[in-house]
Order: sequence, then C-alpha cells, then structure tokens
Amino acid sequence: MVAVPVAPALSRFVAPAALSVAALLLLLLLSFLPPGPGRRRSAGRKMPSSPAGPQHTETLGVGKAIAVLTSGGDAQGMNAAVRAVVRVGIYTGAKVFFVCEGYQGLVDGGDHIREATWESVSMMLQLGGTVIGSARCQDFRTREGRLRAARNLVKRGITNLCVIGGDGSLTGADTFRAEWGGLLAELLKTGGITAEEAQRSSHLNIVGMVGSIDNDFCGTDMTIGTDSALHRIMEIVDAITTTAQSHQRTFVLEVMGRHCGYLALITALACGADWVFIPESPPEDDWEEHLCRRLAETRDGGSRLNIIIVAEGAIDKHGKAITSDEIKALVVKRLGYDTRVTILGHVQRGGTPSAFDRILASRMGVEAVMALLEGTPETPACVVSLSGNQAVRLPLMECVQVTKDVTTAMNEGRFEDAVKLRGRSFQNNWNVYKLLAHIRPPATKSGYTVAVMNVGAPAAGMNAAVRATVRIGLIHGHRMLAVHDGFEGLAFGMVEEIGWNTVGSWTGLGGSKLGTKRTLPKKHFEEISANISKFGIHGLIIIGGFEAFTGSLELVEGQVWSRCGQCPPVPLLSALSPDVPIVPQAFTGGLELVEGRARFEELCIPLCIVPATVSNNVPGSDFSIGADTALNTITTTCDLIKQSAAGTKRRVFIIETMGGFCGYLATMAGLAAGADAAYIFEEPFSSRDLQANVDHLTEKMKTTVKRGLVLRNERCNENYTTDFIYNLYCEEGKGIFDCRKNVLGHMQQGGSPTPFDRNFGTKMGAKAVAWITGKIKECSRHGRIFANTADSACLLGMRKRSLVFQPIAELRQQTDFEHRIPKEQWWLKLRPILKILAKYNIELDTSETAHLEHLTRKVLVPDATL
Repeated sequence: MVAVPVAPALSRFVAPAALSVAALLLLLLLSFLPPGPGRRRSAGRKMPSSPAGPQHTETLGVGKAIAVLTSGGDAQGMNAAVRAVVRVGIYTGAKVFFVCEGYQGLVDGGDHIREATWESVSMMLQLGGTVIGSARCQDFRTREGRLRAARNLVKRGITNLCVIGGDGSLTGADTFRAEWGGLLAELLKTGGITAEEAQRSSHLNIVGMVGSIDNDFCGTDMTIGTDSALHRIMEIVDAITTTAQSHQRTFVLEVMGRHCGYLALITALACGADWVFIPESPPEDDWEEHLCRRLAETRDGGSRLNIIIVAEGAIDKHGKAITSDEIKALVVKRLGYDTRVTILGHVQRGGTPSAFDRILASRMGVEAVMALLEGTPETPACVVSLSGNQAVRLPLMECVQVTKDVTTAMNEGRFEDAVKLRGRSFQNNWNVYKLLAHIRPPATKSGYTVAVMNVGAPAAGMNAAVRATVRIGLIHGHRMLAVHDGFEGLAFGMVEEIGWNTVGSWTGLGGSKLGTKRTLPKKHFEEISANISKFGIHGLIIIGGFEAFTGSLELVEGQVWSRCGQCPPVPLLSALSPDVPIVPQAFTGGLELVEGRARFEELCIPLCIVPATVSNNVPGSDFSIGADTALNTITTTCDLIKQSAAGTKRRVFIIETMGGFCGYLATMAGLAAGADAAYIFEEPFSSRDLQANVDHLTEKMKTTVKRGLVLRNERCNENYTTDFIYNLYCEEGKGIFDCRKNVLGHMQQGGSPTPFDRNFGTKMGAKAVAWITGKIKECSRHGRIFANTADSACLLGMRKRSLVFQPIAELRQQTDFEHRIPKEQWWLKLRPILKILAKYNIELDTSETAHLEHLTRKVLVPDATL
C-alpha cells in the first residue's frame, strides 16, 4: 500500500478560529480521496481527453512553427491575441515567432523575426496597442517583397502564419498564400532556398483575426478593439454630458468610422443621442428640418442638452460628406443653441483594452492556433470570428468580399442593402435606434397597460433596460407604469405612470432608479393581485437577477385552474414533465408569480423576465445585464493592484470576487487579467490542488515572472476561505514571494454601465416589449386578459447566437436552486484556456472546436419586429 503524505502546508497556517478540529480532520480525509464521478478536476491535474476527438493537443504542434504579426491600424486587444497565440502554440509543442513591424518585418527579416518564449508575453495583456509593432508596408504589395518574405519564412521552417489586422492585411495574407507555390519555385530556381527547404515548406497555412476598432469586417459580430474604443468614446461622452447640462449646450461628437458607422451607432444607442449620422444609412434630403425639430422637441421636454453623433464618413443620399462643422453651423443658425464640436480622433485607439476585448482576443488566439495546426493544403485561408457567443471559422475571402460589397452598395446608393450586408447585429441595432430616436408615441392608444420593475440586487444597465422598455412601450401606444422597490412596491401600491421624458437620461446611470429589493412575492399575493387589478396591469416586465426568475415562476407555477368550471385543477409542471422535482421554499420571484396563478386570477397576465445581475447566474441566458460592468471593474482593479507592486520584489495577490455560488466573474476576470488560478464552486478543489497551485506558482516565480494573481469566488468553498488561501500562499511562498489579499466587495455592483451593458439592456428592453405586446393581444378575450399557459411567462435570454424567449416553468429543470446557478454553464468550457495560458499542463477539450463554415450572404431579417 502506498502511503499518501499529508499536505505539508495545512498544519502551519490554519488559524484556530478558521476551522474546528473535526472540520480539519474531515478536510484532511477528503484531500486524500480521488475526485468522485461528479467532481471536475482542477488546475494542475491532467484532464481526460475529449471523447469526441482523439487528437492530443499537447503534441499537436510538435515539429511545426507559427509566426504571428499585427498589421494595419493598431487596436486594443491585439496584445492579448498575440499572447494567446504564443502560449497556446508553445503548449502544443510548436515553435512560435514574433514578426515585428507587421509585413515590413516579414519582408526585412533578420531581428524582425525572432522566437517567442512563454515569459516574453508576460505583463502585456493589459497593454493597449501592439507591442510587436505594426506598419503599413508598400514592399509587401510587390512580388519582389513577397519573395523576400517567403524566403524569410522558409529559412526558419515557418509554414503557419497568423495575421491580426483589418481586411487589407488579411487580403494580403490570402494573396501571399495563393502565390506560395510560385514563390517557392522562383526561390528554388534562383538559389534562394534549397530543394529540401522547399519540400519541407510546400504549403502555407493562413489564419486571420480581425483587429479593427471600426468593426467594419463582415462575418463577425465584434472585431478586436471595438469594445475598447466604445469604452473610450463613452468615457468622453459621459464627461461632456455634465458640462453640456450645466450650460444647456448642444454637442456634436465626431467618432471614427470612415466606411462603417458601427461606433457611431452604438455610441448613439448607449448615450441616448438625439441624432446619429452613419455612412450606411444617410438621412433623407430634408434632414436639416427633421434634425432641428427633434432638437427643439428634446429641449421643450425639459432636457438641458442635445447630443449629436457623427461618423467621420457620414454622407447624404447623394454621396456628399456631412461634416461636424456643417451640423454646428446649421444648429446655431436655425435654433440659436450654444453648440460645440468635439472630434475624438486617435484617443479612440488608445488606452487599456476592455475585459471583453481581452477575452475575445484570447479565445480567438486559441482558435487560430487550432485552425493553423489542423490545416491542410486543401484548407482555405480562414478568419476566426465571433457569432453571438460562439467562435466560428469562416473562409477569409468570403468575408472580405462581403465587406467590399458593403462599400460597393454605398457607392451605388443601395443603402438598405448596405445595412443588411453589415449583418443581423448591425441591422437590429439600427432598427432599435430608429425606434427610440425617430418615432414618437402615437395619438391613438392601444388600451393596454404594461408595468416594469426591478428585482434583486442592483446591476449596471438596469436603467438602460427600463428606459428602452418605457419608450418602446409608449411607441406601441401602451400606458406604462413604473413599480418602485420590486415586489414589495407592487404589494404596497408604489406604482406610478411613467412618461417619455422621465427616462430620458437614464441610459448611463448605474444602479436602479426604480429601486430594487430582494423581497419575494409569495407572502404578498393578495396585495399584489389587488394592485394589479387596481392599476389595470395587463403585462409585467421584470428586470432583475435570480430573484426575478424564481419569483416569477411562483406566480405562474403550481395548480393552474382549467376554468371550465367542472374540471379539476391541472398541475402545470406535471403536464410538462412528470419528473420535475418539487423544491420547497427554493424558488422565488418570477417562479412564485407563476405559482400564484392557481389562486389569483389577476396574476394570469403575460410576464417577461429580463436577466440583470452581476453574478450572471440566471438560467436560460448566457449573459445578464450588469455582468460586463462588474467584470470590467474587477479587471481594472486587478490591473491597478498588479501595478501597485511595480518595482518591488515578487508578489502574489489573492482577490475575492462576488457571484454567490456562480464562478462566472472569477473565471472570466481570470482570463481578462491573466490569473494563475481561479477557484470556483463549480469546479471542486482539494488541499492537494491548492498545494499543486502553490508549487506551480513557486516554479514560475523562479523565472523572470514577478507577479502572481489568484482569484477566488466568494462561495467557492466554505472551508477554503480567502484568509485560508492567503495564509497558505504566504507560508509556502516564504523566501520566494510575498502575498497580499483584497476583497473587492460591492464596488463590483457600482459605477456607470459599460457600453456593452447599455446596448444589451436597451435591446433586451425593446425586445421584451415587442414580445409582451404580442402576447397581450394573443391572450385578450372580450376586453379581458387571461394568460395561464406556460409560454405566457417567459425569460428573454441570449443563447449562443440569438436572443430567445423560454418558458420559465421549463427552465426550472435546468436550475440548481440550492446554489442559485444553472446546471449547465457555457463559460466552464473556457476554464482549460485559463489554465493553459497560466502554463498548466492539461489537455484542451477540442470537442466543440469551431469548424469551417460559409458566410451566409442572403438578406438576414432582424430577430423580431419591434
């Protein structure tokens, strides 16, 4: 029998108050046990090979070489992509080379092409721009230049090239690949390379990642750098708003986008701009009159400022440029408003990349390496793209061609086609903006009343969702009611009518203007039912977290009467599935509302839940409003904490994040901040795992690495507390590194919402109103609303590539109520990437690796008619 040594660190640092003797003995016993069938293995242990794929990723790149370059305009997040390519390439056994200064370095060779090491990409994740340099190269446009570039690659045995840049850079790479055979033949003929070298480098694999702040590349929802550029823009817009309000000024802000209006469009959505000019959809010929009327209406409604957003490539329908100075002169002449112009310029390219861009670039980098190493001579050059929440591979030249088609459509005056060719995401954003900015409530009312409320903890972006809900509801002709302080407010009659101008400036505000509480509705059913009847509420939109989801189900779930007057009551969930477990006192909020329909007819109204929580733990949605803001707060704080130790000795930081039992924030912040470990509830860990993590970090600290970062989800383990882990690392790191700990707390719930959360909240609110309007009409009978079917109470969530409505009663089967998390969470599949980038020797699961798809060029319709 083999004796298992006790983890040496345990007996040295456990504070007497932290653990009882019995608990410590239990922990020691558990630490000897292998993971059970339901326990995931954590960092430092070998993960099982994917059952769907026999390939071993740790040896996939043995004998191969990869070069990575950045070309064209720089974009925040490029460094994260370079870091991922280097580290995953080395992890697979391949050699990885930097190509400095873009294609110019590829042509010049020499020291411009140098081998990368693991440590050479440390501490670059949070840096803007590109540390390996970028340049626009005329030499590469010539065949002679490409000959020199090919020779430089062949001499180093490089047959895999990863290009990070815009459509011009990627087109150049495809041309290079197409000519590769001819270039080798010419080099062989002139003696530039040997026959053996030519045979060894017979084909070149190309994979592209799109780095462009303009988001002007068709085939991907977001390009690397776009989200960070939006952060820079919104920081300035928020700052300008305060001075504009003080002096009752009109501001004209010009943002980048010579051929693409994405930045201008999302900025307009995120700040509630009065007008936006984009090249894909020029205004009508009498736009001057419409613009001035809109600005005057806004001022007459009580606003003290006007915001106009202009893309630098804005044009009218005849192709004539619309400039910021021209707009200013128009406003001053016709309205006499004090008007200022601000041209943001290259500040949009600068600064630290956002958490979204870091994660996006890291995921794309991993996918790019896999695509290169799996490539064959027959595989076309591809680009790694983002579609919804999924990484996809698309033929590079198909994407380039559609991108060119947009420009052609604009040049030919086919602007509707240009918007459609930009893709479904762009089209939906444009439709939502037009509804909110160009349409006013009709004189004829619908006769329906819709209430909106916030439930649970505050989350940044809630106010943006409420604003969109109220305004889109008014546009539909509904009477809109605001419920203050959640279910408690609904029970106590804290309900008031809310108008268009009331929510005008809410988009950029953090927290919840309506007020929110965790109170659940079950104990207030009678009062809630009475107030629904009193205020004539026909539909209810709940924006909130897990309490909103579970509380709503209680209103609908349970015994729903058949209403035939003779039939016995029919159990709704039993009709759905006989195996649904009953969880007493576990479901709250929306679930409770569903349950209450059994006893209170007034609760039989359409119900829609919009997930909004920093924890991102609501079943039925991959993302929740507020999670991106919290993630950026954590990431920024980690950057500052690491920077605080600059110039000191080696140091490890232990950071505790929020999230309840959900490890989303800890995991994604770990990816964004470059953490060495992230402890979460969903991936159980033992004392042996902790010891392995400490040993691993100790070995890293013996190299040139000087910083360590460990994240811990607040409820990952009741015994392995933040203090416990801090004490462990302190004890084991003596003489090698010292430790500091930080508990971030409620700062993760505060602050202004990020552009992502503002835009996401706006679109979710708009779509929720569209759905509930249709459902009210569907359930209307003889002037009364009666909704008691499962699909009349739904949660609106993002699932992979689209927004979908799912009956909340059905989502119950997908929920772990005890721990308030979904049973399946998509982001857990990203944890191996976190560990590999931290230099753990584990197997990368490639069972869901993206396969080459073809870009659909048919006209895509929006998700829903709003």
